[in-house]
Amino acid sequence: MPVSPATRTLSVSPAELFQENLAHYTEREAYFAGRHRLVALVRLLVFGGAAVGAWLLFSNGQVMAGFGLLFAAYLVFLGLVRWHTTVGYQREHHRLLAQLNRDEQLRLGGKLTSFDPGLRYLDTQHPYAADLDVFGSHSLFQLLNRSTSRLGQDWLAGWLLAPSPAAAVRERQQATAELAPDVAWQQEWQARAWHYARQESDPRQFAAWLQLPDFFAGKSWLLPLLVVLPLLTVGGLVALLNDYGPWYLFGGLLLTTFLNSRFKEQRAAYYQQATAMRDALRAAHDQLALFEQRDWQDAGLRRLHRTLQVAEGVTASQLLGWLARIAGWFSLRQNPAVAGTVNGLLLWDLWGMWQLERWKRRLGGKLEPLLEAAAELDALVSLAAFRAANPTYAEPGLSPEALEVSAEALGHPLIFDHQRITNDFRLSGLGQTAVITGSNMAGKSTFLRTVGLNMVLAQAGAVVAAHSFRCSPAQVYTAMRTNDNLAENTSSFYAELKRLRLLLDLAEAPEAAQLPVFYLLDEILKGTNSQDRHRGARALVHQLHKRPASGLISTHDLELAALEQELPGTVSNFSFNSFLEPDGTLRFDYHLTPGVCRAFNASQLMRLMGIMLE
Repeated sequence: MPVSPATRTLSVSPAELFQENLAHYTEREAYFAGRHRLVALVRLLVFGGAAVGAWLLFSNGQVMAGFGLLFAAYLVFLGLVRWHTTVGYQREHHRLLAQLNRDEQLRLGGKLTSFDPGLRYLDTQHPYAADLDVFGSHSLFQLLNRSTSRLGQDWLAGWLLAPSPAAAVRERQQATAELAPDVAWQQEWQARAWHYARQESDPRQFAAWLQLPDFFAGKSWLLPLLVVLPLLTVGGLVALLNDYGPWYLFGGLLLTTFLNSRFKEQRAAYYQQATAMRDALRAAHDQLALFEQRDWQDAGLRRLHRTLQVAEGVTASQLLGWLARIAGWFSLRQNPAVAGTVNGLLLWDLWGMWQLERWKRRLGGKLEPLLEAAAELDALVSLAAFRAANPTYAEPGLSPEALEVSAEALGHPLIFDHQRITNDFRLSGLGQTAVITGSNMAGKSTFLRTVGLNMVLAQAGAVVAAHSFRCSPAQVYTAMRTNDNLAENTSSFYAELKRLRLLLDLAEAPEAAQLPVFYLLDEILKGTNSQDRHRGARALVHQLHKRPASGLISTHDLELAALEQELPGTVSNFSFNSFLEPDGTLRFDYHLTPGVCRAFNASQLMRLMGIMLE
């Protein structure tokens, strides 16, 4: 039998750990499935035995014994139902844990298509998200995201879309350093939420709705009726059944019907809000209970732990559990017959509304901070799981220097080949430009994305695909995939010009003094002739040289390499090269080399494709 995941650490490789976890949880799922079937059989036998036994006792005139047997059987049956539910939960829980480990195996293999691409966060005008595959198919978001709530995904996406302050980055690094080794805890956090239907509901809308005026405000007369009318109605029913006359019943029913009709819209609104958020609240309750029961060492995790202490002796999970149970009151509406009966007799909806407002007063408007704390934890679990799955990745260092990017063995986080090529790279200081020349397919664009994606990871607080990495806070900006827009009557060349104008504006903005721009420009001005392309690119570099900005430019234009002599000490040349083998095939080594590329391969590539040049 595999070792229990609760006792395992990352002493083995992630691939081995996930495989062992998968085997363990699959075995436990099968065990609880067998128990589930057994309890179902016992329930059936108890029900059948009680029915037969009661019939025999009643047939022999032993009425009291028959009722006693039915009562005892009822108690036993209730216990079996609870046991059945518990065993069913365990079966489903271990199925979910097994699936989580299958998902981790898929991520290790680079098979990301089944995961949420996060397209709702993609803005084509964003400084870098579209060019660097932060969202979409085979994206960074798919690789990172383990968040179980919409709010948690919003937090994670926010970290990927904007550079975080150095203090926040360090806090996340320290929090994930404590979370990462305990893979079982991370997966328990995720599985607890997966028991409930995953919805797109935003709990912040529910929190805002709770800020509206109370329904019972100014209706103090209604509260006594919630007690008196059910008693009057039930009393009337008893009177009717005992032939004491129907007037009690009619009086209570008429008033109850009037109140239910008078406040029909309000009852419906409370029902919709409560039931829409019930599963999200139950998931948050189960997750926060897991977090609250542990003593954390990291300062950031302790800060979140304090946030979840609503009052002396009252935790967020307790309040959310109470709220989830109140929301469950309204679920009776899903059965019209039951809802009609309990509302007609007991004013059930109005009681639920009263309980919800009592809960709101006890919370004191603190729901949104609690939900935000849970969402931050959800996003931290994503970063921690990414760190656990990639133990060879480096925790980035934060440099106080202006625009330093320094990396050893830097690789592309979305290339999963075991033979992935890595490169060393360093750029330091404002007004610095690395011009990267190279032949087609040699790896220029991929290297720009490699640097950019790792910058995004570093500034989000995640580990990076490198042996070591150090960077300064910077606003990443890219111009790599500019396309025409028929709706706006915009050519790809004009779209690229607009993109470059935005870069200059960003570098001229007052914020750039505190947060310099780190640009990644791929084959700029490719939509015009070579003379204009060279003149335009040269002018752009000269303008960027005077601003708080540095970055990389890839190009086929060897004349642009002359900038190293024009702007000595600020422009450096690098290249990616291809090699023609004796058999006529091309070989790429994908290694970044100092200096200018001298061998280009377009003619050879065309010949390999059957296009014969004269």
